[in-house]
Order: sequence, then C-alpha cells, then structure tokens
Amino acid sequence: MTRTFSGIKPTGHLTLGNYLGAMRRWADVDQHRTDALFCVVDLHALTVEHDPARVRRLTRQSATLMLAAGLDPRLCTVFVQSHVDEHARLSYLLECTATDGELRRMIQYKEKGARAQAEGQSVRLSLLTYPVLMAADILAYAADEVPVGEDQRQHVELTRDLAVRFNQRYGHTFTVPKATHPPVAARVMDLQDPGSKMGKSHASTAGIVHLLDDADLVRKKVMRAVTDSGTDVVHDRESRPGVANLLDILAACSGGDPAELADAYTSYGALKKDTAEAVVDTLAPIRKRHAELAADQGYVDQVLREGASRARETARPLVDRAYRAVGLLPAV
Repeated sequence: MTRTFSGIKPTGHLTLGNYLGAMRRWADVDQHRTDALFCVVDLHALTVEHDPARVRRLTRQSATLMLAAGLDPRLCTVFVQSHVDEHARLSYLLECTATDGELRRMIQYKEKGARAQAEGQSVRLSLLTYPVLMAADILAYAADEVPVGEDQRQHVELTRDLAVRFNQRYGHTFTVPKATHPPVAARVMDLQDPGSKMGKSHASTAGIVHLLDDADLVRKKVMRAVTDSGTDVVHDRESRPGVANLLDILAACSGGDPAELADAYTSYGALKKDTAEAVVDTLAPIRKRHAELAADQGYVDQVLREGASRARETARPLVDRAYRAVGLLPAV
C-alpha cells in the first residue's frame, strides 16, 4: 500500500487554509487509500521565538483538531513529532548530506529570516536547517506521497534530492517521495491581503479564518474581505486576486469550478455572502467535534501515545539502517 506522511506546525491556531489545503484531503482521501501518518511537527515550532507553554497548548489543540476534522486513528497514525526520537536522529544524517547553498536558497528561510531581522531578532540556525528536519520527517517512514500546500513544494523537492543523494553515496536506503496537492484551494489566501497565504502566525488576524472561530466572526471576516477594482466577478488570480480567492474558497467549500461559479454572480456582496455561509457550514461540524474531544483529554492522549508507538516501530528499523549505511558503529 502507498504510504503518505504530512504534518502541521503548532505555531498558531489552525486556519481554513490548513483545512482546505491539507486536512480535509487527509480525512476524505489519504487515510482511506494509503498507509497514512499525520503528525504535529512541534520541533519545527522551535525555529523562531516562542512561548513554551503556548507551543504545548497549540500542539494539543492541533492534534485535537486533526481528529475533529475526521482523522480516524483506526485508519491512520496520528502522533506528535517530538515523541518519536527517529526524527531528530535522522535529521543529523541528512544535515551531513545537504549543502549550505541549497538550504540558503529555500524561499521560506529568506522570508522568515528577513522578518526576524526586521523585528530585531536573531535568526536561529534551526531556521536554516529545518527543511532537513522536514526531510527526515518524511524519509523516516519511507513515504511515497506527501500531501502538502503549494508553498511546501520546494521542501519536498529538497527531500527528494537528499534521498537520491544519500542512496547514491551509501546504497539504496530511502524511498524518493512525491508531493501531492488537492485540485482546488491548495493555497487559501489572506482575506485582507490576497497576495499572502492565510497563515497561522500572522500578526493581524482580520483576514484569517480560524477553525475555531464562531459563525458570526467567520461571517464578519468574509464580508470584510478585500476585493478588487471593478465590479464584475471573474476568476483571475493575477489581476483580480481578492475575488479569485473568494471563488476558490467557495468552490472548495461547496463544490464546483471557481471560474464557472463566477458566472453566477453580478456583485461582490452576493459572492461574499454565499462564501461566508459556505465556510460556516464547512466549519460547524469540526467545531462541534472539537468541543467533544477537548472534553475527553484522556482519549486524545491515548491516541497520541498509541500513534507514537506505531510511528516508532515503523521508523526505527529504517533509521538504524541509515546509521549503518553511513558507517556508524551499531550500539551494543
């Protein structure tokens, strides 16, 4: 069976973009047709300034929302990255395989590094090397497919390069994965800044719909979404990014093709109203299930404990083999 791996970083409250771009596909498709592993990648949250208590809180919330979105521990493996040592073990081997130049070319390193410097913060070394840890997350499980948003494509390409390079140097060890993407709304944009992704850690949340926002707040954010000059409703991401974003969201929530949906509207107001209601309807069952799970933390803890155990059993033999391949003496 094909194996998939993907994860979510607990650096902020999960958003509509996280759900439409990744989590819904995990629940509706990937866990049913593949041997799927889904992880809260908490080690990645340490690459920037952070509050330890908040990271712990968001890690639990993210895991709970993954389950609320439909992940079934009977069908897939749900766990927390730091609970499985093989991620960090393999990351060092891959750091010894990667080059400084290819890591410094990573777009997210450039963007996040510049942002940290602009805020007067130092740039942590882990921000440079975290794509290697991401590669270790994937390669440790011999994943064939990595369902990710469009913004992570470059990191999956690095993962492929490292797998091929390691295999050529030390003998075949790793499966070379490929990225997969949902057909619509792979990258949901900020409602107030349609040139930017709807991210978890933005300073302003006016244009970000969080999965736990109540219905009235969702409606308010969508109705206040930035549109474009002109009045006609067309799906054109280049010249009309605000309207295109609303159409993408509407299509992802209610079905249909964004360009065809545009033909049904003669005003931005009607488009916003229908999009807002579609988002409210999409998120309502997730919020309800999250409340039920949050009231039963023992169950969530059990899922994470059993998931980490299964993940460890899968990853350890492969990582041990990689250690032997590079010439490290096995423990006795």
